[in-house]
Amino acid sequence: MTPLVRWAFGSFFFLYFAYVGLVSPYASLFFLDRGFTVIEIAVLMSMLQITRIVGPFSWGWLSDYLSNRIGIIRFCACLTALVFSAIYFLHSYIGFFIWMFVLHTILSSLMPLGESATVHALFKDNSFDKRYGRLRLWGSIGFIAMVLFAGELFQRTNIEMYPIVGSFVLLALALITFFLHEPKMERRKMVRGEFWRVLLNPDVRWFLLSGFFMQFAHAALYVFYSLYLSDLGYNKLQIGLFWALGVFAEVIFFYYQSKVLSRVDPEVVLQASFGIGVIRFALMAFLPITSILIVAQVMHAGTFAAHHSAATKLLQRWFTGPLQARGQALMATVSYGFGGTLGGLFAGWIWESSQPRDVFIVSAFACGLAGMAIQKLRPLSYPARQ
Repeated sequence: MTPLVRWAFGSFFFLYFAYVGLVSPYASLFFLDRGFTVIEIAVLMSMLQITRIVGPFSWGWLSDYLSNRIGIIRFCACLTALVFSAIYFLHSYIGFFIWMFVLHTILSSLMPLGESATVHALFKDNSFDKRYGRLRLWGSIGFIAMVLFAGELFQRTNIEMYPIVGSFVLLALALITFFLHEPKMERRKMVRGEFWRVLLNPDVRWFLLSGFFMQFAHAALYVFYSLYLSDLGYNKLQIGLFWALGVFAEVIFFYYQSKVLSRVDPEVVLQASFGIGVIRFALMAFLPITSILIVAQVMHAGTFAAHHSAATKLLQRWFTGPLQARGQALMATVSYGFGGTLGGLFAGWIWESSQPRDVFIVSAFACGLAGMAIQKLRPLSYPARQ
């Protein structure tokens, strides 16, 4: 992978997660400014997770069938920028509902395919352990940069600037895809039933189940962490700093990822990640004081960054060649799609029917179930490390 291509993939991650850093905290405020009710806004925002149930796998199947990931990434990025521009002409709730569904169904293709292309290029160079984290950390930096920039911009002006910022980011993302490149994909005909035979492997099913429970646990964090901190008496600036600390911790892990994954098997990293998750969410539930909450946020390096890197590497054990994009998409569908959606709904029910801390007790329990699932993987013989 040449320096120019590394720059392009780093920029791709930066801009994609810059958009996430715009829509996750601020889209609800934009919809509120449009006069929609809290329930209507909740339905609109649920499209971010619901579209991950079908979208990633469908695009991944098409990518493997056509053996042209980069071409599909470019097409979807350009189409996303075009669809987003419709925001300037929408006024009705049903219009925004359809727009959110279409926009994020298309957008859901970019990260699984982008991850697959990155992993393919790095494995071809035998540089996954060394370079993946240092490319992926730019996504975390993009998220932090957008949260801080957009927050300051909207504070100084108003939320009406949201469409302009979104248009600029997605246009830049579409442009950067024309600099992406990966080694030529293996163009062998897909064998009928090949993908399903991989799924019959018990290790694959246990792996996917562990990912489901991990994102089920984190759904409570993404949906209710800010409300939890607000109930504890923290102001908006302090809440923002807690979020920034967690993302900064993941940046540090991604930077030093090679020192971990080159020495420790990915299954072991996943087991450690799930154990850290149990401790993190238990601390948030039972010891919600500032010093402990800071420690819990630093643990995001283990529960998100370490988990994501190890899972991405382990996925290549089963889904390679013409199955690679579908494997990446399947992980996104099962974990972020089903796990994130069901976890968010269950956390909402717990939040309404019980006390807030119980949401994070359930998250700790879910991390424990994830750990039990990953321990079911059969031992693999590795060559001795020099």
